[in-house]
Amino acid sequence: MRPDHLVGRRVERVVGSWHLYGSDVPSGPLDVWLIDSEAVATHITTGSDWCLIVETSDPIEGYDMAESGRVVVAPIGGETPFAGHLGETVLAVGEESDPDSGRLALEITFDSGSVRCETWSGDLPLSSK
Repeated sequence: MRPDHLVGRRVERVVGSWHLYGSDVPSGPLDVWLIDSEAVATHITTGSDWCLIVETSDPIEGYDMAESGRVVVAPIGGETPFAGHLGETVLAVGEESDPDSGRLALEITFDSGSVRCETWSGDLPLSSK
């Protein structure tokens, strides 16, 4: 799916999922859902082939993985770079891809800056620009 459907829409809420195991502090979200002004949820995550997946789908519910921990799904406050852009309109969306690997990065631009979503060894690093 092409993520440029976000252009012109306000990001109203951000939901994320994290893997929790014992007392370990989670390093970053596994998934991010951007809920926009049209109530469409855009899901950003990494695939098993380490490409970046962007699709429209509602947030999942958290689940227990027994001795492997659990996945928690909750609204994101100040935990990601998207927090500073809540209520802002998306001005542009840019993608980076590789012909062999697929989508590698997504940059979402707002009036006050941008957020870069990448795939790195199966992780989903998010950064502000």
